[in-house]
Amino acid sequence: MADEIINNVSMSRYELPIADDVVAVVYYTLEDGRVVLRHTEVPNEYGGQGIGKRLAEAVFETLRAEGKRVIAKCPFMASYAARNPQIAAMLDG
Repeated sequence: MADEIINNVSMSRYELPIADDVVAVVYYTLEDGRVVLRHTEVPNEYGGQGIGKRLAEAVFETLRAEGKRVIAKCPFMASYAARNPQIAAMLDG
């Protein structure tokens, strides 16, 4: 089961709560009906704990459930998608 993420539309980012007032995020834009994943941020003190992977799983699961096509311009998200054939099938460009 993927983690629960929040689509913070006003900030154009998906958020994964980690601790009180601490989130990992994926920034996105929308282009021609596709979601462009631009940048991923995990706070330094939480690096190496699998937070980025949890975030990627939750974002891609959410986008798959919504039937969205994705452009992964963020190197981390592109690398994660390349290692997962079901996710790679969602990618454009």
